[in-house]
Amino acid sequence: MDQTYLQTYLRQTPYSDPGGLDVRALPRDPGRLAGLVRDLIIHRGEGERFGWTIPRDRLHHDAETRYVTGILRLLAERGAAPLTEPRPPAERFVGTCRDFALLHCALLRATGTPARVRCGFATYFEDGCFADHWVTEFRTPRGTWRLADAQLHHTYADLDFDPVDVPRDRFLVAADAWRACRSGRADPRRFGVIGLDGISGLWFVGADLLRDLAALNGVELLPWDMWGPGAADDSALDAAHLALLDTVAAARSEAELRELYAREARLTVPEVITSYTTHTGVREVTLRSAPRA
Repeated sequence: MDQTYLQTYLRQTPYSDPGGLDVRALPRDPGRLAGLVRDLIIHRGEGERFGWTIPRDRLHHDAETRYVTGILRLLAERGAAPLTEPRPPAERFVGTCRDFALLHCALLRATGTPARVRCGFATYFEDGCFADHWVTEFRTPRGTWRLADAQLHHTYADLDFDPVDVPRDRFLVAADAWRACRSGRADPRRFGVIGLDGISGLWFVGADLLRDLAALNGVELLPWDMWGPGAADDSALDAAHLALLDTVAAARSEAELRELYAREARLTVPEVITSYTTHTGVREVTLRSAPRA
């Protein structure tokens, strides 16, 4: 990989930027950072796992926090302990898989490891399902990219893999999922959000493909954000839409993906997007500056 791209993934984005966070006490090891993140965030669907009833306001609003600065602000308001100390559930940020991935990515970048957020589908939450999911991808000293799922770190004892080295067949980045569905090797009806009827299908795989492309270009959106060529069901996938997403999924280099994102207006995230929030309805959102990385 060109050194220019490595520097890109060392730079914070408007979403991952931790502001004035003092990182001197933080570990540099990706696994230790993943463990730290696991002890700062509780997934909004994990209350029962931790024996805690998540307050309604946190359940509805924490995960709408787009920026790491907002996550850190809420953590500071809920507890004075340093980030390196595990927190009880009541002092944590209540988020989604995207928040685990984004905070892990932010801390990796801040401590000198190139990293990026990836959007795709995990096979390890429910048998037979490809669950909508976000993870972190970081550059190893050997020059390879490795997937890490901070949400799994030290709380999912039945894993048969290292959560800081997730196998590529257990988490499919969105482009791999799209190609599998389009070729007939996978059933798109098995790809979606576990527990939410109607949130599955080829249209949803395409939406994740767009969000993954955006994240690779420095725009780490919320899982329910859409714009431009986003489709709300399979019937909206016309020939032009399918061709555009096929082109994105066929890209085989950083340069090609970035050129596509910069050249094709339908792919570039605009200043104003539509957010189909889980608890507070559909709304238009103006984003902070979303530069092409």
